[in-house]
Amino acid sequence: MRNAWHPSRLAHVRDARQLVVVTGDAKGSWHGTLRAFELGTDHTWRERFPAMAARNGWGGWAVASRRMQGDGTSPQGTFGITTAFGLRPDPGMKLPYRHVDENDRWVGDQRDAKTYNLLQHSTSPAGRTWRLGHAERLGDYPIQYEHAAVIDFNRPAAATVSLAAARHQYVTSRPADVRRGSAIFLHVNGAGATAGCISLGRADLLTILRWLDPSLRPRIVMAPLAEIAGA
Repeated sequence: MRNAWHPSRLAHVRDARQLVVVTGDAKGSWHGTLRAFELGTDHTWRERFPAMAARNGWGGWAVASRRMQGDGTSPQGTFGITTAFGLRPDPGMKLPYRHVDENDRWVGDQRDAKTYNLLQHSTSPAGRTWRLGHAERLGDYPIQYEHAAVIDFNRPAAATVSLAAARHQYVTSRPADVRRGSAIFLHVNGAGATAGCISLGRADLLTILRWLDPSLRPRIVMAPLAEIAGA
């Protein structure tokens, strides 16, 4: 288990040159550790910052393909990080950033696959096919969503679209799996465990968000420590 989290021991790094590695303390725990690595021009992975205390879902962990909506688990696996958003202005990120407001919601309506796990604006019912009660109002979490990065778990095939795109984003290619859950982010700590996201203290989160660079194809690897190598 020694240094099982090192990028050289991880199964699905692919062409990433930045890696965020989150190791949960145990399968059922909501405490863990986040480490950040960057691949140098000499092809050596280097840890960029001291290890950070992280939190995950109140339900612990579930393999991504078996996770179910509402079970409180964080998905085990390796995912891209391609976009970011926040209730506050862009803090100086390289990722595409959307400054959201109290009318922005992240949809988890299982009856509307074409908007499932997408950001939508809710000021007008005209053309809206998803239900307000089945979408997370981002403004309800003023601390957690000051700034956040989207973890590309269960995203539609065309879902790595810019969050700065049209207010209503409908996906015409393969939709997300409405059984697996939505709105998995890297965000600021709240009072305790998350509902499946990964969270950090504010200062640590800003350090990571400002470091992430889309030109380096950042990915996040997340699982309990005992299973991180195959995540």
